Amino acid sequence: MITATLKPAFVALLLFAAPQMAFAQEQPDETPAATPGDDAAQADEKDDKAPAPLRTYEPINYDAAVDPENIWVLDLSNGERVKIRLMPDWAPAHIERIKTLTRRGFYDGVIFHRVIDGFMAQSGDPTGTGMGGSELPDLKAEFNPLPHVRGSLAMARASEEDSANSQFFIVFYPRFSLDKRYTNLGRVIDNMDAVDAINRGEPPADPTRILQASIASDNRPPPPPPAPAFDGPISADMLSAPIG
Repeated sequence: MITATLKPAFVALLLFAAPQMAFAQEQPDETPAATPGDDAAQADEKDDKAPAPLRTYEPINYDAAVDPENIWVLDLSNGERVKIRLMPDWAPAHIERIKTLTRRGFYDGVIFHRVIDGFMAQSGDPTGTGMGGSELPDLKAEFNPLPHVRGSLAMARASEEDSANSQFFIVFYPRFSLDKRYTNLGRVIDNMDAVDAINRGEPPADPTRILQASIASDNRPPPPPPAPAFDGPISADMLSAPIG
C-alpha cells in the first residue's frame, strides 16, 4: 500500500522527527470502554517516560502557502487557530477522508472527548462519546514509517486495524509504540500551544470544541468567537423582552 520512494520517506522523517523527545503514557483507541494494549502501554510507561526538561516542542519552519491543499486548519473554542500539515504520500485514503468530512462541515462543533494529560487529545466523534463516526465506510489501515512525535496527527481506531473512520488524535508527547499501529497523517506546524491548552478529561467537564475545520486552500476566515455565558442576575425587563 505504501508506494513512496526512499527520498520522500527520508524527507518526511526529517520533517516529523523532533530532536528533543519524550514519551506519552498510554495508547489511544476509539472505544473508551475497551482499549487494546493498555496493559502493555502502562508497563512501558516507566521505561519510556523521559525527564521533564526534554518535554519541549521543536517547531517546524514550514510555509503553509507552499501547499495549502494539504494544510488542515482547526479553529478551536479556546480562541486559537491550529494548522496541521497533512502528508498524502503516506496516507492518501485517510487524508482524503479528512478533507471530505472537513468540507462537509462534519467536524464543526465537535468536542475533544478524550484528552489525556501527557499523551494525546482525541476528537472527530459527533456524538461526543468516543463511540461514533461518520456514515462513510471504515478505512483500510495505511500504517507508515512516520513516528508519533509531539504534535503528530493520527487516526484513532477500534481493535480492528481497518476500523478508522472519522476520529483522530494529536499527540502531546512522543509515543513510538504507536508507530505502524495507527495511521499517522501529519503534524502540527503552527500553534501547538493551543493544542496543549485543550481541556483534559474523558470526557472533559468543559470540553474544547472545534468551532470550524477547514482546508487552507479554501480560505475560510475564522468563525466568530462563541458568546460568553451570562451569569448575572435576570431582571423582569429581560424576561418580558420580545424574542427576535
